[in-house]
Amino acid sequence: MKADVLVVGAGPAGLAAAVELRRLGAGSVLVTDRDDEAGGIPRHSAHTGFGARDLRRVLTGPRYARRYTDAAAAAGVDIRLGTTVTGWDGLSGADAPPRTGGLRSATLTSAAGADTVDARAVLLATGCRERPRTARLVPGDRPPGVMTTGELQRRVYLGGQRLAGRALVVGAEHVSFSAMVTLAHAGAEVVALVTDRPRHTSYAAFALAASWRWRVPVWSSTVVRRVSGRGRLDGAEVADLATGGTRFVPCDLLVFTGDWIPDHELARAAGLDMDPGTGGPVVDTALATSVPGVFAAGNLVHAAETADVAALGGRHAARGIAAFLGSGAGGGPGRPAPEPVRLRVTVQAPLLWIAPNAVRASGPVPPRGRFVLRSGVFRRLARIEVWQDGRRLTTELSYRMMPDRPVRLGASWTGQADPGGGPVTVRLA
Repeated sequence: MKADVLVVGAGPAGLAAAVELRRLGAGSVLVTDRDDEAGGIPRHSAHTGFGARDLRRVLTGPRYARRYTDAAAAAGVDIRLGTTVTGWDGLSGADAPPRTGGLRSATLTSAAGADTVDARAVLLATGCRERPRTARLVPGDRPPGVMTTGELQRRVYLGGQRLAGRALVVGAEHVSFSAMVTLAHAGAEVVALVTDRPRHTSYAAFALAASWRWRVPVWSSTVVRRVSGRGRLDGAEVADLATGGTRFVPCDLLVFTGDWIPDHELARAAGLDMDPGTGGPVVDTALATSVPGVFAAGNLVHAAETADVAALGGRHAARGIAAFLGSGAGGGPGRPAPEPVRLRVTVQAPLLWIAPNAVRASGPVPPRGRFVLRSGVFRRLARIEVWQDGRRLTTELSYRMMPDRPVRLGASWTGQADPGGGPVTVRLA
């Protein structure tokens, strides 16, 4: 099987990229997804609020997913569902060394068996997931009733399950309040949202709605120490970080929310350079990775932004892929373009990561003309500085900075960076 572009992941980033690639005349586009239906996470997010930035309208999650699925089909995109990329079979040339040849061949596995696809370019749009209880090292028994938001929404909105009883939500960011609404919809009584941070990190309106509409409190500076239950969940032991006191909270459901990690297994298997901050592959402002012809977009590179931001990133990556193919570097006509000069961009604590995390000399600006950062602290009127080789390239002011919320950094400084200089560092003044 051959395709000009292989897109791995049929969520907002992957589908938006596929539609844009077809619009740009990039040739045949094959999209694979291990799920049985295209659309990604929005399919089982029944609340509204999707599409404001990319579609210029506000839709529910399922309607938003259908818009992109229908658009991809109308554009002539080949979508293979229930199909997993299980390995990379080779490089673009039989003798091409890693980092110079670019991946071209991937193994696809489905119920019909294994197949191989040869592509001129690859886009990884595999998204992200929440860390489950085991990854958060919460000890105790292993009863049913402990889940992540993703599992909760699948069970309720796709499976139509009712979940009666008392529920405790671990986390107090945007998705935590979404989990609270889902639990209430499923018939559960939400006891509280629990966060180890000094306060919630979502919008104030969400916290007010939780308190007034559902009468659900947020227990700040509180952690779950242990899970208890044999055969069924009895409850959880929680601890107050300020006082050190512990108490047992009876509950029938325990939902772990947030704490995102990119689905980076394929990126690692491809031998891409990885960023320790984001946990995803290093990408430049064209969303190209360290292997020529392999791009990455969406929440694989910035876990976790909203679906419309991921979709816009997919469109941005499509333009980079089209330029790559048009240059002849993808194996088509024309002279191969020289490998671009890339500068790594890193952050200093208390900043956690930045995406994109490389700057391409004379390259495009990043998606939406800005970089995305995350902070590990709450701070007002924070000064963000960009430095290279002892030279300050720019200073910007962030009026409000908090964990789990995006911090924006403009891209005007990229033209001042020295392509032959050292790495760029972003820090707080």
